[in-house]
Amino acid sequence: MKFISTDNIKGDIFGGITAGIVALPLALAFGIQAFGGIDNPNASSVGALAGLVGATMLGFFASLFGGTHSQISGPTGPMTVITASLISGVWTSTQTAGLSFEQAMPTILLSMSMAGLFCGIFQILFGICKLGKYVRYIPYPVLSGFMSGIGIIIILQQIYPLFGLKSPVLVVDMIMQFPERIANGISMAAFLLGLGTIAIIYLFPLVTKKIPATLVALIVMTIVSMFLNDFPVALTIGEIPSGFPQPFFLKDGIDLASIEWGTVLKSAIIPGLTLAGLGSIDTLLTSVVADNITKTKHDSNQELMGQGIGNMVAGLFCGIGGAGATMRTVVNVKGGGRTQISGMVHSLFLLAILLGLGSIVKYVPLSVLAGILITVGWGIIDFKGFKDLLRIPKSDGFVLIIVLLTTVFVDLLTAVGIGMVIACVLFMKRMSDLVEGNYSAGEISAFDKESPWDDEASFPEEIRHKVYIQRLDGPIFFGSITKFQEVMHSVPDNVEMVIIRMRRVSFMDQSGLYAMETSIKDLQASGKKVFMTIIQPQPKYMLTKMKVIPAIIPEENTFETFEACTDYLRKTFVR
Repeated sequence: MKFISTDNIKGDIFGGITAGIVALPLALAFGIQAFGGIDNPNASSVGALAGLVGATMLGFFASLFGGTHSQISGPTGPMTVITASLISGVWTSTQTAGLSFEQAMPTILLSMSMAGLFCGIFQILFGICKLGKYVRYIPYPVLSGFMSGIGIIIILQQIYPLFGLKSPVLVVDMIMQFPERIANGISMAAFLLGLGTIAIIYLFPLVTKKIPATLVALIVMTIVSMFLNDFPVALTIGEIPSGFPQPFFLKDGIDLASIEWGTVLKSAIIPGLTLAGLGSIDTLLTSVVADNITKTKHDSNQELMGQGIGNMVAGLFCGIGGAGATMRTVVNVKGGGRTQISGMVHSLFLLAILLGLGSIVKYVPLSVLAGILITVGWGIIDFKGFKDLLRIPKSDGFVLIIVLLTTVFVDLLTAVGIGMVIACVLFMKRMSDLVEGNYSAGEISAFDKESPWDDEASFPEEIRHKVYIQRLDGPIFFGSITKFQEVMHSVPDNVEMVIIRMRRVSFMDQSGLYAMETSIKDLQASGKKVFMTIIQPQPKYMLTKMKVIPAIIPEENTFETFEACTDYLRKTFVR
């Protein structure tokens, strides 16, 4: 951990409090969404508490130990979707076993906590292994499809609470059951409160941007709900326990001996890994945003370790996991936050809510939080990517759509995996076509006046008809070896010498090396002499390491320039 400067203390305090104000409704909303698959009226209050605890603990420790000075961390859309899936799965299994809500809750909380702990452990390992820099290699279509899919999931999950209904767990059920659920009756009051929330969030910034619109919407619509006659208590958050958060193993009423630890560990490892991967991506993308605004440079690996510590602590205290949050970070920076102090102040503000104001939060309608999350989901969707879908390469559009559909209808980890595989295959195909298109070869005597490279123009006339030149332009790797082999096999029988020009070959993988070795052996077997010119460091290392040079091609047949090769041929073969 680096020294924390206090030179900007006023700005950090103001920025942190402002970020905390913005974070409050989001923490409540994401927490309730995470527990939305549990069919019990008490689930909302448990979820709200988990959201606040997660935002408090993660926000504080990620700021304290992280590598992005102005970043605010807390529950985010991608992380909440994964946590919700985990909790829904555990709840379903406890229902199959015939457990009540009270009996199931220890297993649910422990599974969530263990997933957070594993998430933190994996993120710390990512940081130690210095994997932060590799996030930039994720193709845009994969990120676009993935984030848009998450946005759609959030919206679909919140449509039901918007109407005062309980949301199904599976996306397919959300879509298929919607007409029937609506027909059976909705809460018009809840619906109007949700619409009012959405309207305020989008319209209030036209009045002023100094006050967070989400907070205004939360307060105004909650007050409005109090004046509605007989607004159902079941459609509000409910009582949130006040007091300092307790670790899982110290919570009242939890019998650790009754928990099936093997089942919990098994169910938590994969979600923990998924949380770690997606949380790392989400965080480091936000770090880039923070850098662009503050003109600073974050330490990606330190940031991953800070996030790991924060998620471990959040999991230990039964809070939902999270990541660097873009909107909250931007609010913090615009409010004056520049150092880790701002992130810690944001967490202390939320802690104050936990300690003393939980009784007030209980009146917040669930449809109001649904309205907030619908705007969050809408903001996550990459409309620019959809707008350009017909203009971008078809392969990129294909990847975007596949990742989006897989995210929505399968799961997030599978979506990213499939997207990366398809994107890599298409990239290799594209690079292969590019490299292959730049290959040129032929007998030097057959080149027209424009064909030879500049240093080929003075080639000795006496041996032009005996020489075949293979020009390589680009890396020789598994995607380009087919064309390479085709060209090498097309060498005419009448030539006696083949010059392989390596000046533009910067890289050669194992497949390329073996293809080169085989081609050279075939040429030599047919009585042809093989020469190489301007071998770059990496290909030269590969060729010498595998003893292609000098065992197959003598060192005297390799040249640092084409001119040196020409001089050697002139002296040796011109009579």
